[in-house]
Amino acid sequence: MEEIQVKYYTDAVDELCYVAGKSDWIDLHAAEAVTLKAGEFRLIPLGVAIALPEGYEAHIVPRSSTFKNYGILQTNSMGVVDYTYRGDGDQWYMPVYATRDVTIEQNARICQFRIVRNQPQLTFTRVEHLDSPDRGGFGSTGK
Repeated sequence: MEEIQVKYYTDAVDELCYVAGKSDWIDLHAAEAVTLKAGEFRLIPLGVAIALPEGYEAHIVPRSSTFKNYGILQTNSMGVVDYTYRGDGDQWYMPVYATRDVTIEQNARICQFRIVRNQPQLTFTRVEHLDSPDRGGFGSTGK
């Protein structure tokens, strides 16, 4: 098991941990109370900086209940933090857009992350035909 160094900017947020039996994603919390008006953008501090190992990155996304509970959207859809953001001043933030007036309390669970290995270097080759069978279009939506 790898050890990951975490700097906490406040004692007011719960420490990082897995939610037993539910997922391998880890919740992140609002480091301060934030009040937003509908249509407002804000970077919400998450109260942590994490020294990721070289060759890894963190993917940050909203929790499934974030929009229902707070009416906020993560403006970059998914945040990616690479291992070079590992210093004392590299606190993580969630960029959000409010769709309604809302107050997010300090320590509210608003997003989640997982740590993944960087994608290996790939070579892309142009071909005239793919040998795999067709599935009918894009994803499950079809044509």
